[in-house]
Amino acid sequence: MILSLHIHNIALIEDLTLDFSQGLHVMSGETGAGKSIVVDAVNLVLGGRADRDLIRTGTTKASVEAVFDVSGDVEVMDYLSSQEITCDDGQVTLYREMTSGGKNVCRVCGVLTQLAVLRETAALLMDVHGQHEGRFLMDSRYHLGFLDESGDEQHLQLMEETQKACHDFLDVHRQYARLARENERKQFRMETLKKSLDEIRKAHLKPGEDTELEKEQQKLRHNGKIMHAVRTAHGCLSAGEEASVLTQLKGAMDALGSIADLDPKYASLSERTSSAYYELQEAGYEIASMLETNEFDPRRAQQVDQKIDLIRHLKKNYGETIEEILFREKQLQEEYDSLASLDEQLEEVMQRHKKLLSAYRQKAKELSISRHHLAENFERNMMVQLADLGMEKTVFRVAFASPPARQQLPQPLGEDTVEFMISANPGEPLKGLSKIASGGELSRMMLALKSLEAERGGVGCMVFDEIDTGISGHMAQVVAEKMSLIARSRQVICVTHLPQIAAMADHEFLVEKHEEEGRTNTSVHLLTEEERIREVGRMISGTDGTDSSAQAHAAHMLTSAANFRAIRDGIAPGR
Repeated sequence: MILSLHIHNIALIEDLTLDFSQGLHVMSGETGAGKSIVVDAVNLVLGGRADRDLIRTGTTKASVEAVFDVSGDVEVMDYLSSQEITCDDGQVTLYREMTSGGKNVCRVCGVLTQLAVLRETAALLMDVHGQHEGRFLMDSRYHLGFLDESGDEQHLQLMEETQKACHDFLDVHRQYARLARENERKQFRMETLKKSLDEIRKAHLKPGEDTELEKEQQKLRHNGKIMHAVRTAHGCLSAGEEASVLTQLKGAMDALGSIADLDPKYASLSERTSSAYYELQEAGYEIASMLETNEFDPRRAQQVDQKIDLIRHLKKNYGETIEEILFREKQLQEEYDSLASLDEQLEEVMQRHKKLLSAYRQKAKELSISRHHLAENFERNMMVQLADLGMEKTVFRVAFASPPARQQLPQPLGEDTVEFMISANPGEPLKGLSKIASGGELSRMMLALKSLEAERGGVGCMVFDEIDTGISGHMAQVVAEKMSLIARSRQVICVTHLPQIAAMADHEFLVEKHEEEGRTNTSVHLLTEEERIREVGRMISGTDGTDSSAQAHAAHMLTSAANFRAIRDGIAPGR
């Protein structure tokens, strides 16, 4: 249950702290006093929409802090533990701050958290029913959710299993659809892949080949100059016998050799001439070999240029390096092989598709059977609650629509569509809520749903914001008693305009608006018994509550309510 609520700079509230205890808490006050501001603050700290218009004029930030007692609540403790949040004293503090600049700060037990964590924690602590939530009852799309919420653990487990079966099927369904589309364009794609693979493979690429070719290309760019020099040198060394350098050098070598033994200097010259001759002779052989092996063939230069252009083209289409091109070739081959075996894949996935669809249909069928059993109990329980709320002649039914066509894709919630139907008067046919329910009937139906929820367990605190819409007279007393019964096992906070509900409260707060130093402020304070007589009297008479007859009536109502609560505490819920 909630222990305290601290509101700072929210709309007309500058600074306010409210303390709560067990039972039914009622907030009353004149229209426009600011009762809705308190509810807005509660919604904010529970993770609702952060509307910057709520920040008090003249200030830059606003905050709300709520403290809850969670002693013995295993579900809350387990969730906090999963978020690595420590709660040692049995109390959970929720804090939210917003600024005019758009900053949003959330804390749980003092730990800075994301909004989702604050919201999920709050959902385990408090349930707020706003004055406009009756529209969910008017919309049949929400009726299945109301029905499922009344289910036990086994039903909830079936819902989870159906949802999982649906997701498993949809995963394979998407895979099957993708393969089917690929199969339609398979032939064209395979031809495209083959063309790309042939283009790469015909190049006979080798890692690093482009670097070696570029070096060779640089060399071949000077081919003409090199060829001229080599041929000239060959002509000088190996031309006709009389003209060649080697022939003349041979003559000089022989001449000096004939006188080498006459003087050491002739011998030295002969040796040097012989050395030059043989060195030039060796160079001549090497030059001749170059010419014979066509090392400077112009066709080679053309081949190198063409190969380099081809590699550049492949790099443009398949990768920045030869290694990337070869890796891309591998990928293309894998895709080609995959497409080649697509028929087999499609058949395999189709079998899984059928199997998972069958599994989903089975789970959806089990869930539907569970819902039909659940609907029977739900109908009985709702009519008991409605009878307690003065609608004893009302017939309430959960109508199941015809099963959907099998062409419809599986849905996570199964294949059921339901609508709540009522006949408010004997002899009248059953009709949908949106067609016949009045505002007062909707309020009582929502209260009946909340009463069932309270009996099943659920959160420790329930907030009702003007659930008394469209209710007056005797029905107001009936609703007040029902809320008091809920408050026997759940902490209840209610914003109301009805004196019957205010009189039934265990604790009543008065919300007032007043002016201080030129600023309008809203204040809330817990009423004493004497103050309650005056406030209930005001609600009865519509004046300031000082009218003696109104006060006498109010005192009587408070005494009767106290007697009802005394009896309530000694009876079973659902009296």
